[in-house]
Order: sequence, then structure tokens, then C-alpha cells
Amino acid sequence: MLIRFPARHRNGSPPPVGERALILAAMAAIVALSWAYLLAGAAHFGTTAAIGDGAPMHLIVVPWTAKHAALMVLMWAVMMVAMMLPGAVPTVLPYAAVARRFAPQERRSAGPIALFVAGYVLVWSAFSAGATALQWGLQHLALLSPEMVIASPRVGGGILVAAGLYQWSPLKDRCLALCRFPLAFIGRYWRPGRGGALRMGLHHGLFCLACCWGVMLLLFVGGIMNLTWVVILALFVLSEKLTRVGSRVGRWISGVGLIAAGTLLLTLGQTI
Repeated sequence: MLIRFPARHRNGSPPPVGERALILAAMAAIVALSWAYLLAGAAHFGTTAAIGDGAPMHLIVVPWTAKHAALMVLMWAVMMVAMMLPGAVPTVLPYAAVARRFAPQERRSAGPIALFVAGYVLVWSAFSAGATALQWGLQHLALLSPEMVIASPRVGGGILVAAGLYQWSPLKDRCLALCRFPLAFIGRYWRPGRGGALRMGLHHGLFCLACCWGVMLLLFVGGIMNLTWVVILALFVLSEKLTRVGSRVGRWISGVGLIAAGTLLLTLGQTI
């Protein structure tokens, strides 16, 4: 359903200050709890790694039971919320404003906003399940170090080159544009009601995933539980989505840099 905004609403009429503050506070709380979970997990990982210093394979041979796999999916999902949810705020706020205008009967309900965010998180949860499967496969093939870093220069170089090339792809540009201009996304994909809110959240999550999947795979190169690397990637994604400078950096500096670094790693890998 395509909607056209009257001229006076094209820049978006923000929700009332109180409602906007509640939305921001709720999303900030979710992000803060996610980062707290990651910090606790990283501390536990560091302790485990220290205990296993005398046995480098200690972390690799941990059996992948159903419980362990579920915990890894949870870890990835929380990490994705911590990294990606801040970049969704500039879309959630205009969505709340448009929902107030086109669905006045739900003005006092937080349901549609919560469902929009839930749809977005569901997409990244699905990605988390896929990332966990990839992690299991890499560990099964002994291609992941005890520090959860790609141990093969060839595999690591391939990931870097693929991520760098994708920075230049037309699909990346189209999806990034819809992330950077929320009203364009809302106008094109607007769906009324709570079911529509969930579908729109799913749509937004899919566009965001299509925009950022290559960058997320870099976690395997820098270290899945390397929080410094996680923060760097989170800030990069946020700047790329919110600023013109960030998108240019994404294409020219990170794109070229990733391709160059990957090519170097692949070249070195041929001699190892």
C-alpha cells in the first residue's frame, strides 16, 4: 500500500515529546541490557579461555548439544540487538508518528510500535540462527580458533573480499537508501493495523540485513567475542546508515580497504 504524505508532513511530524521519550527510553533500555549481557558473556569467555590456556583446543571441542546451540543463538541474537537496534530508531520514530495519523484508534496503544520492533528483531534472530550454524560448521572443520576467529587465511581473506565487494553492490545501495530515508520506506511499505506493523518491521529488518550482512560476517574475522571489534562494527553500521559521510566511507574506504586486506590475506594464504 503506497501512501503519499501531505506537503506539511513530508519531513515527518514527530510523536508527542512524552511518547517519543518513552520510545527512546524503551529502546535504550533494550540496547543497554543487550550490551550488559555481552559484557558478562565476554568476561565468562575470558575466564574460560584463561583456564584453558594449557589446552588450545579446549574451546573447540566443547560438544554442540542442543542446549549449547540454543545458548549460541541467544548470544548472537543479543549481539545483533545491541549492534543493530540503535540504527532502527530513526525509522521507529517516524513510523510511530505516521501510525498516530493513519490509525487514530490506536494512538494510546504501544502495540503497533512493539510489533514493528519485534518484526525487525525477528529478522536478525533468524540471521543469528544462520550465524550459529556457520560457527558450528567452521568449528567442525577446525577453521575457527579458540578465540572464535577464522583460523584459515584463505577463508578469512575470502570473507574480507566478499564484504568489500558487497559495499559497492547496487543492492547494498538500494537497501541503504531505504534505511537512510525512513519516510520513503514507510510511504512505500505502509500496512495498517498490528499485522501490518509486524510486516513492516520484517520488511525493514530484511532491508537492514541485506544492507549489513557482509559487515556482520566480519565478526568471524575479528573475533565473535571481541567486544572492541563488535563496538567498531556497530559504530560503522550506525554511521553508514545515518550520515552521508558514513555511506561514502562505507564504499570508498571500507570497501577498498576490505578488498585490499582480503587479497593480501589470500596471497599470504597461498604460501602457508
